[in-house]
Amino acid sequence: MMSPTPPRLRLVIRLLIRAFPATFALALGLQTTAHAANPIITDVHTADPSALVHEGRVYLYAGQDEAPDNKSDYQMHRWLCFSSDDMVTWTPHGSPLAATDFKWAKGSAWASQVVEHKGKFYFFATVAHGTIPGMAIGVAVSDSPTGPFVDARGSALVTNDMTTDVDIWWDDIDPTVFIDDDGQAYMYWGNTKCRWAKLTPDLLNLDGPIHTVTEFKRFTEAPWLHKRNGIYYLSYSTDFPEKTTYATSDSPTGPWKQHGILNEIAGNCNTNHHAIITFKGRDYFIYHNGAIQPHGGSYRRSVCIDYLYYNPDGTMKRVVMTSEGVEPAK
Repeated sequence: MMSPTPPRLRLVIRLLIRAFPATFALALGLQTTAHAANPIITDVHTADPSALVHEGRVYLYAGQDEAPDNKSDYQMHRWLCFSSDDMVTWTPHGSPLAATDFKWAKGSAWASQVVEHKGKFYFFATVAHGTIPGMAIGVAVSDSPTGPFVDARGSALVTNDMTTDVDIWWDDIDPTVFIDDDGQAYMYWGNTKCRWAKLTPDLLNLDGPIHTVTEFKRFTEAPWLHKRNGIYYLSYSTDFPEKTTYATSDSPTGPWKQHGILNEIAGNCNTNHHAIITFKGRDYFIYHNGAIQPHGGSYRRSVCIDYLYYNPDGTMKRVVMTSEGVEPAK
């Protein structure tokens, strides 16, 4: 018969498990690809996260930052996919799409979002156009959330010559797509000005003119549109270095009432790109920072996850960025 563990030793073990949960999980064979702490992916630099909930799993999509340690510019050529059923243990699925999979594009795998529609998965992606100067938005499709994805149009959905009222080449970036309860799909995107348009039922074309949100005077980029309890939330990055702010409306097309800061500047990272999801009864805020050291920063970013909370009136509480991250979803 084994002698019982002394109370003091049991206390030490509990404290060690609480302080180093990923280490003990790995030792027990319970975790193989990531850990609960932020950043959630530590073996590769990831940025501009988006997420999709499908059949009890969360699928996370992120661009891969590949800039060398001595370079200060964005070098992103492909997107990566990970999935989890508990928001803690993340299974890598490799790269479901690269920028050059769009034959009309020349590179730059910037921010993206994947949505499910009628049994297929649509990958809306920001790339550099091969012949029209500036950034563009393409659409790829797959039968699986993990890909592979293939160009669904053979041409760009949005190009820089379609929005000529701002004098920059990167104003058509960061698409977010939302499909409302009536089946109508909307896409928001932009830098400097926030654009939106309806999408056709097949999600492959704009259905009507491009509009500009006039209420946002300090819009930078990275919009995300979601709905909860009849309220539409449009969150986005503002200023530079970027914070995340948000607005609400009773319609997916506005008008929008602004509410202030949702997420503060992320330390040593100039950009602040996010996604918001509900999974197994809890709300999550997914974002990036420059926390992986050494050499982490604005061009070598890392995806993190923290909880998101709503007030009784439907407004959102400011996100608390943590090193501990979230607990396993039950």
